[in-house]
Amino acid sequence: MAVFLVLLFPLLLLVFAVLMERVEARLKHVSVTENEVEEFLDQARPDEVNTFIREGIGRALYLFRLRRRPRRSRRAKSGDAPRG
Repeated sequence: MAVFLVLLFPLLLLVFAVLMERVEARLKHVSVTENEVEEFLDQARPDEVNTFIREGIGRALYLFRLRRRPRRSRRAKSGDAPRG
């Protein structure tokens, strides 16, 4: 029985390490940088902070970036024709 455990433990540890590496890779891809959070906290409007509290950092950063985007690209994204 001891031999079985000695052989099985390293194999289970290896499988666990590989699975955790995959989880870590997904988290690195999805996460936001420290600079983005710092910029958000320094320059966010009250409605963006409320969104952060209610829905999380992802949606709040989306609204923050949308506000900071130049007007022309906002119109092009929303499908509105420029006036003039």
